[in-house]
Amino acid sequence: MRKEDCYFLGKITRRHGLAGNVILKLDTDQPELYNKLESIFVEINGLLVPFFIEKLSWSKLDALNLAFKNSSEAIVDQVLGKSVYLPLTTLPKLSGKQFYYHEIIGFEIFDQNDNNCGVIRSVNDQTAQVYFITNLDGKEVVIPMIKDWILEVDREQRTIKMALPEGLIDVFLVPSKKDE
Repeated sequence: MRKEDCYFLGKITRRHGLAGNVILKLDTDQPELYNKLESIFVEINGLLVPFFIEKLSWSKLDALNLAFKNSSEAIVDQVLGKSVYLPLTTLPKLSGKQFYYHEIIGFEIFDQNDNNCGVIRSVNDQTAQVYFITNLDGKEVVIPMIKDWILEVDREQRTIKMALPEGLIDVFLVPSKKDE
């Protein structure tokens, strides 16, 4: 399994009990989708290694207590602190204005007047306000990802149409008086 064909699910944070169980801290806003996992991929030395789950229970709202099949102390030691992935094929298909962040990389953003606002290079979800980072005319443009601003997502054309405040894009493209 290649990492490009997977999405990040969470991290194995610690041991649980004495029976070789581990805690998987999920990085998702829908943890309930993962209450029937049969297997996961753990990144070990740059490779995704499959682990099959024997038993699973909830530790907290966003953490699973996992028991692996054929687990040992050596296996538990090897997975502690490691990132966990699942194949992209396991994600449910989204439609309408809903999308996964990895899905829209390379999409073009247009404003309500059909002005090009750049090609999405990445999505930053590490801050309180999630935002798109686009490239427009060789310059980096930051566009807040506000649900009410998204008018349309066209997966075939690979575009997102947004209602953007007047002047937002100019902040990144027009030199200020101070710069002149």
